[in-house]
Amino acid sequence: MRILVAGVDGYLGWALAQHLTQRGHTVAGADNYLRRDWVAELGSQSATPIRRMTERIEAFRENFGKNLQFFRGDLADHDLVMNIFRHFRPEAIVHLGEMPSAPYSMIDAGHAIFTHKNNLFGTLNILFAMRDVCPESHLVKLGTMGEYGTPDVDIPEGFFTIEYRGRTDTLPFPRQANSWYHQTKVHDSNNVMMACRLWKLRSTDIMQGVVYGTRIDAMGDDERLLTRFDFDQCFGTAINRFCAQAAIGAPLTLYGQGGQKRGFIPLRDSVQCLTIAVENPPKGGEYRVFNQFEHVYNVTELAAKVKKAGDEIGLNVQIRNVENPRQEQEQHYYNPDHKHLLKLGYRPTRDMLGELRIMLKDLTICRGRIEARREALFPDIRWDGSRRPVEYLDEPVTEIEPTVQVPFRALARKQS
Repeated sequence: MRILVAGVDGYLGWALAQHLTQRGHTVAGADNYLRRDWVAELGSQSATPIRRMTERIEAFRENFGKNLQFFRGDLADHDLVMNIFRHFRPEAIVHLGEMPSAPYSMIDAGHAIFTHKNNLFGTLNILFAMRDVCPESHLVKLGTMGEYGTPDVDIPEGFFTIEYRGRTDTLPFPRQANSWYHQTKVHDSNNVMMACRLWKLRSTDIMQGVVYGTRIDAMGDDERLLTRFDFDQCFGTAINRFCAQAAIGAPLTLYGQGGQKRGFIPLRDSVQCLTIAVENPPKGGEYRVFNQFEHVYNVTELAAKVKKAGDEIGLNVQIRNVENPRQEQEQHYYNPDHKHLLKLGYRPTRDMLGELRIMLKDLTICRGRIEARREALFPDIRWDGSRRPVEYLDEPVTEIEPTVQVPFRALARKQS
C-alpha cells in the first residue's frame, strides 16, 4: 500500500514510517520541521539525539532497503498538499502533522490563533486533496482522547445512541475540550465527519491516549533511526516528563492532587494500532472512531509506577506535588471504551513496568541532554494566561547525584 505520513519528522511519525516500511508498505513523508522549532522556542531539546533529515533518510534506506520519499513544506499550503497528492497518489494518509500541545496553545492569543490556523488549515487541505485527487484513499486522522473531556458517564468510541422525547438516534458523543489545542481536534473531527458524509470519503479518527516510550523494535541498534523524546512542559507528556525527571534525579512533579485519569499506550503499541487502522480501511463514505489506549491510570498511579521501575534500576525516585497550572478536574470519573482495535487484532506488547524500565535505561544514558535543559521540566504556562512557575505543595527532598553519561549506541545494542 502507498501510505503518506504527514508529520513524519515527529515522535509518532518517524517511528510509524519505519514500522510500515518494515511491513512491506511504500511510505512517503511530509514535514516542515516545526516540532523542532517549537521545542527550541521553549528552551528545550529532544532527550534522544535526533539527526538531520538527510541523515535520517540515508539511515532509512540502509536499514530497510527502500527510499523514503520526503516532501518538505507546510500542510497549511494548499498548493503544496495538492502537489504531494498528485505526485505520490497515496492509498492511505496518516495525518500526524499538527501542533499537538495543550500548554503551547494556551501561552497567549498568538499561540492559540497559530494552533487553529495550523491544525484546521492542514486538515482541510488534506480533505480537499483527497476529494480532488484520490477519493478512494483512506484518511487515518490522529485525534485525542482529550476531545471528550472527563464526562461523568462512560465514553463510547465516537458515537452513542440516545432516546429523547420518544425518539431514538445515534449521534456523535459530546466533545468537551479543555484547551485551544483540544478544541482544534474537535473541529477536525467535525470537518472530517462532514467530508465523509458529503464526498463519500473514508476515514478513521483515532482518539489516542497519552503515548510513552523511547523506541520500537524496527529501530534496531542504529541511533540515526531514533525518534525524538520531548520532556518539556509543552511537548513532554506526563509520563515522559516523569521518566526524564527520574533519570536526572529530580523529583516527579504531580499536578495538584494527582487524581487526573487518562488512557496510556506505549509507542510500540501506538504504531501497531495505527498500522491496524491503515490495513483495515472502512468502506466509502464511512467515518469511524477508534479510542486508542492500553490502560487507564491516574497521575499518582503513573508516578508510582515510574518510581517502582526507577528504584529497581537504582535511581531512588522521589515524588512531589506541585500547583496545577491547568484548569481541570483533579478527581473525576473516567471509563472510556476501546473495543474496536482489540477486535481487529491489537495485542499489548508488554506491561507498563517493562516499558518503563527500557525508557529509564535509555534516558539515564541520555541524561546529559536532559540536564542541559533541566529548567524546561518545570512548568510556568498557566491556563489563566499568566506565566509563573508553579510552586511545590510539600517539603523538598534531596536530589541524587547524576551518573556518568555514555554513548547511546552502547545501550541500543543491549535493549530489545
